[in-house]
Amino acid sequence: MQFQRLGPVGAEIPVAVVDGRTLDLRPVTADITGEFLAGDPVGTVTATLDTLPELADADTLRVGPPIARPNSVYCIGMNYAAHAREGGSEPPERIVVFMKPSHTVAGPDDDFPATPGADKLDWEVELALVVGRRAWRLGPDDDAMAVIAGYTVANDISERTWQLEESGGQWSKGKSGPGFLPLGPSLVPASEIEPGDLRLRSRVNGETRQDSSTSDLIFDVATIVRDLSRYTVLEPGDVILTGTPEGVALSGRFPYLKAGDVMEIEIEGLGLQRQLVVAEEQAV
Repeated sequence: MQFQRLGPVGAEIPVAVVDGRTLDLRPVTADITGEFLAGDPVGTVTATLDTLPELADADTLRVGPPIARPNSVYCIGMNYAAHAREGGSEPPERIVVFMKPSHTVAGPDDDFPATPGADKLDWEVELALVVGRRAWRLGPDDDAMAVIAGYTVANDISERTWQLEESGGQWSKGKSGPGFLPLGPSLVPASEIEPGDLRLRSRVNGETRQDSSTSDLIFDVATIVRDLSRYTVLEPGDVILTGTPEGVALSGRFPYLKAGDVMEIEIEGLGLQRQLVVAEEQAV
């Protein structure tokens, strides 16, 4: 089972893809929200399979981000040792956290608008998890994995001048432009994914940039959830990006993005994204 949101920006239809059928979820929920995810979404769909209608012409519709606008997007920085070093830092001893505003969220195949003057645009393939249960100060005996509703693909697009040269030391300035967080195509329930060894890849114009595995994470998914909950309340529908492996333009090995480039971001078992970089005024 996979959850998606299909249709124009701001009017996406919540669906579940089950055995090749795209089922319209509007009889049971208005959207894929934190409230829906907190209420046993898999059980809800399973119990209503025989009554949910198929969505006509689903294959012709735009694929939106698989969750409606999240309240919070937390990002874990430098969580792969080789990526930390390619950016000039040693691997951290504790999780590094920054934020992306929810307005950065875009569909997985939407055009990416390159803002004029943003000359150091960079790609970052990341495993993203979506919270399905409220969590605050989880203890060592609490099941951190039970907090997770599901997983999806993220591209943590960054503008490195804003992030590193004009930031004043805080990375969010370089992470917050419009469209800087393509999500999707699907939200796959946590029960169907083992996040400990998933292959992550990115390509630009068909050429491989990143090719790694979540087995190389410094802080694994459970550790991230448990540690984050020590400092903030995790709410259903929140998104957590787990970090990116080496192979970004910041390394100096590859050019930064420009209009006309095509990014492809892929994670094993979760799907593929594709974004065309366009001048901001051309974005649709």
